[in-house]
Amino acid sequence: MPDSLDAHMRDVLQEQQRAHSRDGAPSAELRIDRIDRTIGLLVDYKDRICEALREDFGHRSPDQSLITDVYGCLGGLKQAKKNLRRWMRPERRKTMFPLNLAGARSYIAYQPLGTVGIISPWNFPVQLTFTPLAGIFAAGNRAMIKPSEFTPLTSALMAEMFASAFDEEEVAVFTGGPEVGTAFSALPFDHLLFTGATAVARHVMRAAADNLVPLTLELGGKSPVVLGQSANMQQSADRIMNGKMLNAGQICLAPDYVLVPQARRDEFVTASRQAVAAMYPSLKDNPDYTSVINQRHYDRLQSYLSDAAEKGAQLVEINPADEDFTQQPHHKIPPTLLLDVTDDMKIMQEEIFGPLLPVKSYADVDEAVDYINARPRPLGLYYFGEDRAEQDRVLANTTSGGVSVNDVLMHCAQEDLPFGGVGPSGMGAYHGFDGFRQFSHAKAVFAQGRRFDLARMTRPPFSPRFRRMIDSQVKR
Repeated sequence: MPDSLDAHMRDVLQEQQRAHSRDGAPSAELRIDRIDRTIGLLVDYKDRICEALREDFGHRSPDQSLITDVYGCLGGLKQAKKNLRRWMRPERRKTMFPLNLAGARSYIAYQPLGTVGIISPWNFPVQLTFTPLAGIFAAGNRAMIKPSEFTPLTSALMAEMFASAFDEEEVAVFTGGPEVGTAFSALPFDHLLFTGATAVARHVMRAAADNLVPLTLELGGKSPVVLGQSANMQQSADRIMNGKMLNAGQICLAPDYVLVPQARRDEFVTASRQAVAAMYPSLKDNPDYTSVINQRHYDRLQSYLSDAAEKGAQLVEINPADEDFTQQPHHKIPPTLLLDVTDDMKIMQEEIFGPLLPVKSYADVDEAVDYINARPRPLGLYYFGEDRAEQDRVLANTTSGGVSVNDVLMHCAQEDLPFGGVGPSGMGAYHGFDGFRQFSHAKAVFAQGRRFDLARMTRPPFSPRFRRMIDSQVKR
């Protein structure tokens, strides 16, 4: 990376931070204006966004892109615009007795942090750039963005889009490869949001630590599905396979493996075949079915299949039209179930990020819970069933970033729910008011009352009355 680019990024950050100090916290009107401009970009550029994503992926469903990377961003931006005046209000807190009797007040004042850095990934490059801007702009911040080099056309388009609507003092975009990302993550932001792989997050966190930059990390992991004994199998398979095949499984929240009662495993396989055939009668040339992003990830997924087969897994390829995928212009892989999987297989050790789905049987739900708890905490967990006691048992005894019951992915689509991970699947959360708070400084304020100086007895010299008062409070 040229030294000039590193210097330019630092200059832009300093300009944004100086502008923030000069102008102070922006008014509600300016925050709404920034959100309106962001909404306008999504609406005005929607066709070019879908086309850039299609080209970057080799093939990506334009309808899917419209849903996930355009429409999927608008709800959060519009919600922030509608509610930010209320979110900005000071939050009252109780004041300690007896100071409250003398008119003292305590409250939280939400202040903008300044400049928030965003490192966005390739799987949903527009969505995971624009969605956090709802909370960032509502909280009164400015932004610097480093999009993924794996989607170069989309990244270049976003740079063009933001330059058309924002001055660099408000929003700046920097494109490039890993060396740009490394330099970007080392900048002294007021906050840094990284969405991507856990392994890369470790490097980002180390770089941010040099400047003590607070982080929000949205990572991933192996999100499990627990199919209960009472699950409606066809309905469950319809929803699971829809979530697994959306974006060809290249989703941080995609179902990563299914835990199914032993007696119902074959039923799930049959139901999954029917679910795929109903959505995708064909796959190879189907415009609704997305390609794996590039050759490297295609080869990685193929290596998982080879490794699992060599170690005894049964591969169930779901290919409704019996198409030949050995020759194709893209990197499409038909959805594949893997049965009889074991923990020594790579596919059970790594986040899959593709249309491959291991299926593991269990004897009772406690065995399923123990299996989940023996592994790193995932970003999402999914339970299917009508047994409320079993549902509560699974949810109460496992830890994950979020949960969808009788569906997959959908908790992330609820703007009033925080979205984030736990442990190795991430830290911090955003969306809705939680996003506003994540990108704000919650400043504690105590305002002393003027009527009486009740604190005077706590100043020397200490009187017998003071000692009696303290003695009366020192008790169980």
